[in-house]
Amino acid sequence: MIFSSFERMVAWRYLRARRRERFVSVIAGFSFTGIMLGVATLIIVMSVMNGFRAELLDRVMGVNAHIVVSGFGAPLDPDYPDLQAKLAKVPGVIYAEPMVEGQAMAVVGNGGTSGVVVRGLSRPAITSRGILAKNLTSGDLSGFGQQGDEIIVGHRLAVKLGIGAGSNLRLISPSGNVSPFGTVPRTKTFRVSAVFNVGMFEYDSGFVYIPIETAQRLFGTGQGVSSIELMLAEPNKLATARSAVFDQLPRDKPLRLYNWKTANAAFVQALQVERNVMFLILSMIIMVAAFNIISSMIMLVQDKGRDIAIMRAMGATRGMIMRIFFLNGASIGLSGTLAGFALGLAFAKNIDTIKGWLEGLTGSELFAAEIYFLSKLPAKVDSFEVLLVVCMGVVLSILATLYPSWRAGRLQPAEALRYE
Repeated sequence: MIFSSFERMVAWRYLRARRRERFVSVIAGFSFTGIMLGVATLIIVMSVMNGFRAELLDRVMGVNAHIVVSGFGAPLDPDYPDLQAKLAKVPGVIYAEPMVEGQAMAVVGNGGTSGVVVRGLSRPAITSRGILAKNLTSGDLSGFGQQGDEIIVGHRLAVKLGIGAGSNLRLISPSGNVSPFGTVPRTKTFRVSAVFNVGMFEYDSGFVYIPIETAQRLFGTGQGVSSIELMLAEPNKLATARSAVFDQLPRDKPLRLYNWKTANAAFVQALQVERNVMFLILSMIIMVAAFNIISSMIMLVQDKGRDIAIMRAMGATRGMIMRIFFLNGASIGLSGTLAGFALGLAFAKNIDTIKGWLEGLTGSELFAAEIYFLSKLPAKVDSFEVLLVVCMGVVLSILATLYPSWRAGRLQPAEALRYE
């Protein structure tokens, strides 16, 4: 749509209010602010939701295996190395490592106790998991697996029990040895070789890692293991990898095959549903702001009825009048959308700093790690979503100006000047 210099001049004049037109200008200002806040809020919230989802899934996929092969309620047979070697050759598999998993009670000398999930892994399996190896707060992995009594614990568990690298920690397994006096739980004392902090409360407060041979003795699996874990080069391409892994499984043994999405199906689905619902709900803010544009434009048309009649009497066509008011309303919506775009991106890029400032101002914790699982407020800007939000703001703003512009173009000069 091409606008003449006369149409642009009149539209710009109507955007600047004189004293007697101050009320109409205030309504237009509210419309601008509404569009700006609506677009900014949607960009900020969707960025936080994307960051929240990406951070959680990165930690879930970093700590847990992408595909797991296990037995049905029983450990895998001692001949699992043959199956492990076959699975390691599947295209797309980075490595295949055995794991022994169980639950135990962690006890320290000062009387502190806590229930933990114990995972027995080999040293290569531990070091290949970058999320653990790169997030050590104290200690190191150099001696892991050499003596068999090393243990790696989460940061929050270490704080809770008052231990650190070099401290002793005793694990009590619920599965024990049968004796004449009943079942005696298996226990073993470990030396804390390292403390990790992956930034996810569930893992930092409840997971410990020990050498796989020690875990086999602690949980009584003999030479068997709980499962074989597979890490993929491309975790999102599960369907192809799962099919290739399934083809390598022996048909004469009851084996269970599952992946990180199935193991966390409810969690992944909840994140997706929450993201979609938040987008729909917050889109209503932009729609409300668009209705504000309609109301402000209708008031402007009513206020400028005399001017419209004079311009029509001087030869202005209906199309020119429509374009003047269309340009006026679209300018409010477009400028509000662009301002919201800039505000939303600036807020999303500095959201953790802003969170810290607000926490200092209010004196309360706004993002508790115990509730939201993450120790830091993430934000990930998705270019496609931002473009979608901006386009939605522009389109709704344009649609909001159509009826008032059409009404201005239909105004008859005689009717407008009847009571002047």
